[in-house]
Amino acid sequence: MTHSLPPHRPDTVYFFGTCLIDLFYPQAGLAGMELLRRAGLRVVFPPAQTCCGQPARNNGYMDEARAIALRQMEAFPQDWPIVVPSGSCAGMMRVHYPQLFAGRPEAPQVGAFAARVYELTWFLVHVLDLKLEDKGEPVTVTWHGSCSAQREMGVVDEPKRLLRSLTNVTLVENPRETECCGFGGTFSVKQPEVSAAMVSDKVAALESTGARHVVSGDCGCLMNITGAAAKARRDLTGSHIAEFLWERSHGRP
Repeated sequence: MTHSLPPHRPDTVYFFGTCLIDLFYPQAGLAGMELLRRAGLRVVFPPAQTCCGQPARNNGYMDEARAIALRQMEAFPQDWPIVVPSGSCAGMMRVHYPQLFAGRPEAPQVGAFAARVYELTWFLVHVLDLKLEDKGEPVTVTWHGSCSAQREMGVVDEPKRLLRSLTNVTLVENPRETECCGFGGTFSVKQPEVSAAMVSDKVAALESTGARHVVSGDCGCLMNITGAAAKARRDLTGSHIAEFLWERSHGRP
């Protein structure tokens, strides 16, 4: 599943904050909204929004997931794009919402809602053609793309294109970019040994690039990778791409 361009450049967009940004990475959410505002858009953050429903769906609670999806539809009623700073949550809303309601009376409404969902970096590149002036010191970074961003949303090159546009940033390719970091939501809880082995491999791959900072578009991956690195006393830090781009071009939101 990939995005499709909106019929015209919007004046207003919704911003879906995600649970992990709300609870652990609020600066990433603020930075994402500021990037959109500085591009000339009005950004609306509906206070009634909640979780996208992915944890319920992934654990087999389909009725509960559908109830959450319908609540999100109520929170985002206007026909504006919904920009999501997470390939995982965007994938749930754009790809899995229509699957949850297939054959049900709500299917047409759900399909129209899902078509308005955009992953943040894809939106910045393809809809806004965002140009940034790098005001930071020279730095070398590597990139980690989430499974959902790559496989569900088709977001692979867009974040790296944004990083490469920063004149003082050197992006070193991650040799195991397509491999999962081991987070996988509840997978990391249900299969902790397997998850720990996967994230250990991921940290080693990121370290092999020579970069000491990893940028990602999904906070679950970021939390897993940087947490494992810290526990292993590795010299590897990380940030969400929205916060990284904003700090390089404007300072803190």
